[in-house]
Amino acid sequence: MTMSHNIGTSTRSLHADDVLNIVSDVAPPMHLSTTFRYSDDPSALVPAANLISSDNYPTTHIYSRASCPNPTRFETILTSLLNGKAISYSSGLSALHAALTLLNPRRISVGEGYHGCHGVIALFTRLTGLQKLDLNCDPSLLEKRDVILLETPVNPKGTAFDIAAYAEKAHSRGAFLIVDGTFAPPGLQDPFLFGADLVMHSGSKYFGGHSDVLCGVLATQRDDWATQLLQDRLFLGSVMGNMESWLGVRSLRTLEVRVQRQSENTARLVSWLHSALHAPTPAPGSDESAIQAVLEEVFHASVQETEGDWLSRQMPNGFGPVFSITMKEEAKARELPSRLHYFQHATSLGGVESLIEWRTMSDATVDRRLLRVSVGLENWEDLKADLVKAFRGLAGL
Repeated sequence: MTMSHNIGTSTRSLHADDVLNIVSDVAPPMHLSTTFRYSDDPSALVPAANLISSDNYPTTHIYSRASCPNPTRFETILTSLLNGKAISYSSGLSALHAALTLLNPRRISVGEGYHGCHGVIALFTRLTGLQKLDLNCDPSLLEKRDVILLETPVNPKGTAFDIAAYAEKAHSRGAFLIVDGTFAPPGLQDPFLFGADLVMHSGSKYFGGHSDVLCGVLATQRDDWATQLLQDRLFLGSVMGNMESWLGVRSLRTLEVRVQRQSENTARLVSWLHSALHAPTPAPGSDESAIQAVLEEVFHASVQETEGDWLSRQMPNGFGPVFSITMKEEAKARELPSRLHYFQHATSLGGVESLIEWRTMSDATVDRRLLRVSVGLENWEDLKADLVKAFRGLAGL
């Protein structure tokens, strides 16, 4: 069954994989086998060459490095949600590795973003001489088949970039645009609508959604690229595990409602913090005075200044559940997480629980006063009260 793009996100999350239901279990079973028996009927045997694309025989499997039931189900749902053929990987960085293997660019234009992506780029620089350019480099520096890697919203700040503008820049030079949309899962942003050639996600975040899955995803609307990615993955070996795929399917069922609630919580918290930070002449001893005493800046797409309406068109349903703050002093940034009750001090993001990270703990490149906040499903007023208490404590109030 091919699902219309007009069908809602939650409906797709629950029914896009109905075609794979060959058992009566309502909750899909977990398949742990790495190898699968061939048919006893010689006429039913399908040579491996015909199985490169799992679209042809989605319930036929030989060996789990090529395909197996749980990853196939996970990919089937994501293909519908991402509006492009989805291929899963063992991690987000494995997905980037696969994308650069596919495109083999001579130059890559990239911003600061996630430090792990720069580690993958460094590997390719060592192996192929890949040249790294600034994200806002002059277009003349890009040549045919080069790549712009655009992370939007960007890690760790949660601010956004104009996908259409970077797509135009890339395509004017015969280059390709890869969009890392990890911070804006389906329902918030569809990079293909604005010219992306490949869409990448660290599925460990919102696709997993419970801080217990490690995976990555690429999506493409080009059949030749999808076929090549599947062939490449067979030899890269960076396949998603059975347990992770099973957990991923479980998580995708609730993707839309989770992300909606998390985005709403974030919008409220960011609006409150931004307003408090810019409140004129706050009363002594007030929450606003405490916030202004210790907080320097709030970063999020919802409060960034932009020219034109590209941001509202690109993200019409919310601006993502991750934001960042900088404190006035490094010591205050170090101390803030320990004063919070509902925000757990840990790296990563996208889980049902709220996290805060003194970002320098895992990223040596950022301002040491910066903290990244991943907002979960708690009541937002409880999260606000938690932050108020911490800010007041830091301010000595």
